[in-house]
Amino acid sequence: MKTKNYKEKYSKKVSKKPIKNKRLVDWKWIITVTTLAFLISILFSFFSEGITEHANSIVATIIILLFIALGIIFDMVGISITVADIKTFNSMATKKVRGANLAVRLIQNSEKASSFCNDVIGDICGIVSGSAGVALAAILSSSNNLSMFTTTLIITAIIASLTIGGKAIGKATAINKSTVILYEFSKVASLFLSGK
Repeated sequence: MKTKNYKEKYSKKVSKKPIKNKRLVDWKWIITVTTLAFLISILFSFFSEGITEHANSIVATIIILLFIALGIIFDMVGISITVADIKTFNSMATKKVRGANLAVRLIQNSEKASSFCNDVIGDICGIVSGSAGVALAAILSSSNNLSMFTTTLIITAIIASLTIGGKAIGKATAINKSTVILYEFSKVASLFLSGK
């Protein structure tokens, strides 16, 4: 009986609390991030296709590895933004440490900042490295008289395994060293963003 009465009292107290109406969808952010994704994907694809179109297998491989590395780095930054302690960067900002103010803003807007790093940059790098992989497969199959299907299959599998394995290592590193990663990123990024 006591348990029943406790539950009744508890449920009454909860029901008296006012329910706040939350804005579930931020359409402005969705439109902004979609537009950014479109523009960045055009830029990355133009860069990748422009170089790999007339490149040899070594240059094409370097391009693929660069995009894989970029995707892993931004994935680490995105996780670091969500994990890092804002108090550390607030303390650094009061001492006017370069990049600290930017780090604070990124943490305060962690949902959007991590979405941009992980989803926009990370996914675009994955797509572009995949398309560059097809170009590499075409180069290798034509120059070495190999099966296009088999070559594409193997290169795609290698790209996928490097990306997934790299991001797995990057996630563990980002969780353990979030402050260092976010600080280094913010310090570099602040040079291009109003010098803050």
